[in-house]
Amino acid sequence: MKVKLIFFAGLMVFISCSRQRPISEHGGLDLNSMMGLVPQSAKFINDTSFIWCGTMVKSHVDQKYHMFYSRWPREYGFAAWVTSSEVAHAVSNSPFGPFEHKDVALPHRGSDHWDGMYTHNPTVHFFNGKYYIYYTGNFGDGKITSPKLNWTHRNNQRIGVAIAEDPNGPWQRFDHPIIDVSEDSTANDAQMVANPSVTQMPDGRFLMVYKAVAKQRPQPFGGPVVHLTAIADKPEGPFVKQNKPIFTAEDVDFPAEDPYVWYQDNTYYAIVKDMNGAFTNTGRSMVLFYSLDGLDWKLAKHPLVSDLNIKWVDGTTQKLEALERPQLFFENGKLVALLCAVNETLEHSYNVQIPLK
Repeated sequence: MKVKLIFFAGLMVFISCSRQRPISEHGGLDLNSMMGLVPQSAKFINDTSFIWCGTMVKSHVDQKYHMFYSRWPREYGFAAWVTSSEVAHAVSNSPFGPFEHKDVALPHRGSDHWDGMYTHNPTVHFFNGKYYIYYTGNFGDGKITSPKLNWTHRNNQRIGVAIAEDPNGPWQRFDHPIIDVSEDSTANDAQMVANPSVTQMPDGRFLMVYKAVAKQRPQPFGGPVVHLTAIADKPEGPFVKQNKPIFTAEDVDFPAEDPYVWYQDNTYYAIVKDMNGAFTNTGRSMVLFYSLDGLDWKLAKHPLVSDLNIKWVDGTTQKLEALERPQLFFENGKLVALLCAVNETLEHSYNVQIPLK
């Protein structure tokens, strides 16, 4: 409790004031104002592969920056992400590159595994002395149907985790997903689950936010598409579903996707892709939510993170087809970069690391 002394008309008045919290505790973080110019070295691209879903960690072993990302052959078409993606691994001496491909961290391992034919949506974390890649896996008939989506593979998406002592691997994978669909056909996640994001809570537990699709709308798409939370005592789970949709918009069946959640200044934050302007007047964009408990979420005071433009160090601004799959990179507790996937066209994709000032 703080006491202020105010002198008014010769009288001394005592006013007691409770300690004010930092503005960020109330959702006041403004990521858009922190966005810097992007160097060409931060553009991670490949001539023969679509590049997507970048996530990064600094190794305590070799002190290098390790990026994990999704890739699949460009010759298959963009929609082949759902049948042919694999989580690969690249290394750099700087968070802004250039990165060099090193190996495939989570390769295909056969249709007899829940994640045997596809790994996608990686998000990497360092918890309690180990590295964790949370990711989406699937299986199916293996048919590449691009430009149409293979709905069998899409609806067989589940969420898993891989664990390693070193970001160079080897990565331990498991026989079962850590988030599966619910058996109840009326559940919010009865059809598929994907896009995991995880952060450690102040009490030591672990909060996951994930995308879920119900079976209440016509097949094969289903819907509505919502986001749910789950909590675990350990980073590998088991995760207990909370079953309350978040990031919702009235009368919108698919308002958001691609969540990235973290805890900062006594506040949970999440960046999501605003599919079609459900949360701001910008249209398709990335927006910011906040929460005080990780379960109830509100739109932040500065909701817009970025529209579909990117600003390069040479002074040019480029209009994009897509700027999404947000992931943050922290170093020594400070925000350093916003990682995003970019589509210049549907036949040309790559990852970027946007500096945060």
